[in-house]
Amino acid sequence: MTVKDLINSDIFEAVNSGIHTETKIERVYCCDMLSLALARASEGCAWITVICNINTLAVAYRTKAACVIIAEGVAVDENFRKEAESHGITVFRTTLPVFEAALKLHNIVKEE
Repeated sequence: MTVKDLINSDIFEAVNSGIHTETKIERVYCCDMLSLALARASEGCAWITVICNINTLAVAYRTKAACVIIAEGVAVDENFRKEAESHGITVFRTTLPVFEAALKLHNIVKEE
């Protein structure tokens, strides 16, 4: 599944479509500790977190995550969205808990 496929699927709400929508989602990664995510998130992962701030985008950019999914209904403000847009990062949001969002996406990614 590519990021573009995820955008078109309506599984999660697309907040911002980044510039790397053809990137294949290789795996799902869940973590709310930014320093740990920086060390362990892998290129091409769909990163699910509840942390919605500029540092999240910095980690996603640095690790080359395929996309970021903000879970648990956490609000995504306009500054966050604009910053994601300026760095070409695809961001989704969902009201699902982190585990449920990860399981849902994991099952889809592993089917392919």
